[in-house]
Amino acid sequence: MISIVSRVPDPAVRRLTATLYGYAFLSDLVLLYPLYVVFFADTGLSVGQIASLFVIWSAAGILFEVPSGAWADVLSRRLLLCLAPLVTAAGFALWVLLPSYPAFAVGFLLWGAGGALVSGALEALVWTELDRLGAVGRYARVLGRARTAGVLGVVLSGVLAGPVLAVGGYPAVGAASVAACLLAAIAATRFPEHRAPAAARVTVAEPAEPDTVPPAGPDDDADLGWWDTLRAGVAQVRTRAPVRSAVLLVAVVAADWGALDEYTPLLALDTGVGAQAVPLLLLLLWAGVTVGGLLAPAGERLGSRGYAALLGLVGVALAGGALLRHPAGFVLIAVAFGAAQLATVLADARLQARITGTSRATVTSLAGMATDVLIIVTYAGYGLLATVAGNAVAFALTAGAYLVVALVLLTRRRRAVVPTGVVAAVTPGRH
Repeated sequence: MISIVSRVPDPAVRRLTATLYGYAFLSDLVLLYPLYVVFFADTGLSVGQIASLFVIWSAAGILFEVPSGAWADVLSRRLLLCLAPLVTAAGFALWVLLPSYPAFAVGFLLWGAGGALVSGALEALVWTELDRLGAVGRYARVLGRARTAGVLGVVLSGVLAGPVLAVGGYPAVGAASVAACLLAAIAATRFPEHRAPAAARVTVAEPAEPDTVPPAGPDDDADLGWWDTLRAGVAQVRTRAPVRSAVLLVAVVAADWGALDEYTPLLALDTGVGAQAVPLLLLLLWAGVTVGGLLAPAGERLGSRGYAALLGLVGVALAGGALLRHPAGFVLIAVAFGAAQLATVLADARLQARITGTSRATVTSLAGMATDVLIIVTYAGYGLLATVAGNAVAFALTAGAYLVVALVLLTRRRRAVVPTGVVAAVTPGRH
């Protein structure tokens, strides 16, 4: 029997969410974001060298993703959230102090490591704390707002980067980026972190049906080392179909639009607008992402058909906006990006509801690693398609992955059981 945690006063939830939103905003308030490719080019790097840096960045994320998730389960999630922006800041400082290909490569390794330290640890900490406070049903909306806070940080960095560059050059842009990371590390120290004592551990029996979703038990301080925790997380994904399907859903939903986002400037240029108009079209996309994150409370009410329809909207709007070959098509792409952001938040909430035991951050990191792998595959596939048929066709065909997933969700026989006390809408198996 799982004991019901009594609801604590709202100030505890407000402290958690305020810290989360501030951390997300500061972590993405990096003025180097809109300028680092230009910085590399101004330093004398070729296109091939810049592309190789992106490969190093992605490889670093994959390399550190799962081990850092296990560290978060064994050590302290708050500690990793404090360390992550410090590691990233070290990479940015290296860039502006020693601008060269080796420094850029090491900087991307550090940036990839910093991102891996956050991935898994953040979601696990927020879910566990909300569960402790009796507010786990708010996870999707809280995560959606956190994603929106991060988007606002990116938008503000785009607004400030130009003026700061004009005043102080790349050293000033780098210093501002490092300062934002340091502030994020300070904000992370305010995260609450509690682990249930051993006496409060909950043992959840494996379901008889392979797709049955068991109750999500609280995390605890089991006496597992790093290696055993890592193995337990991998085993949970490998042996439990509900968790495995949730991991795959997160990876597919997040990777496709995450990769396509990198090609939107090229798509914008193909519509015939000048380079000066490209940022305005991209700002429209970020506005859509912002709205999508804020719609998480409404998205929680979606059943399986509604979630499948949401993914269908993403695929159709992405393809339609690209094939229109007109600036107006970016309105459709903005709608698609907003729906994709909402679908990503709901998929993550679905995953958190299905994870049990002490390896929550490890399992979440496995989803992050799968996402990174799929992003690299999407980059390669898009490049081949664009070479043969152009950006618009490549964009539309890549977006077809959402239609495939939507079809799978609609045709799959419903066998999932929604756990008591968890928001039903985050599990797209409910009609």
